[in-house]
Amino acid sequence: MDELADVIEEVDGSEKTLLLMNLTDTAAKPQISLLDRVFDAESVTVAERQLPDGEDNLVCLVDDGEVVATSSWAELKRAFLLINTDRYKTGTKQIETGSFPDVLTGLNDIEFTVRGYPDSNKEKLLLVVISRFIEFQALSEGAGEFDASFQLLSRLDDEYGTKRVYEWLADSDVETHVYGLRDDPTVVDTLGVTVHANDSAELRRLWFVVFVPPADSPADHIALVAEETGPNVWRGLWTYDPDRVRRIQTYVREQF
Repeated sequence: MDELADVIEEVDGSEKTLLLMNLTDTAAKPQISLLDRVFDAESVTVAERQLPDGEDNLVCLVDDGEVVATSSWAELKRAFLLINTDRYKTGTKQIETGSFPDVLTGLNDIEFTVRGYPDSNKEKLLLVVISRFIEFQALSEGAGEFDASFQLLSRLDDEYGTKRVYEWLADSDVETHVYGLRDDPTVVDTLGVTVHANDSAELRRLWFVVFVPPADSPADHIALVAEETGPNVWRGLWTYDPDRVRRIQTYVREQF
């Protein structure tokens, strides 16, 4: 690939469905509408079903007619619908509890175009949740190789929640690399991670989080790659494909 964002073109455009089964939540309508808006222009359909023999308040991820993941409606609300990006900047609760709904993390290999606040208060959050999920995977494994970009490295100091996560990574046996513009010379030097200060035009418009587990580990390879295509508008995906993840990591480490 000539640029890292080229990896986004490799997805096959498959469609998936989030099936909301037997919802009994009387306050669900606004949240369902919010979910519809998040995925309105994406290859994800949101549908409701009432099935006499089905479990109440269950969300199913359906791929090619097969249920590939399930989460409770309550879990999806707590992890995504009822929070905002500031929760991730200021706190670490979700990464401490590992509460990442399988129906969200299973939306891999789909190209998303998302907007940040104020145009949308939820679309960009999807990529934030997956970024934190990848950090959680690395921390849970406690070993392997981890790479993440920050347009400005000062974010690692400005956001308490983010800083704590990277302090935990630095204290683990995970080989951790961070990339971005060194806008404050004093930031990140004491974190204990490998810093790649780079102001390349390509890096400035990229958002990537990559985890490669040890060779003898059964843990998933996982990478998120997104490109800023306009002011606070991002186009990206995440993938568990080991070959694709390793190619992403190789590109990042060779180019930046």
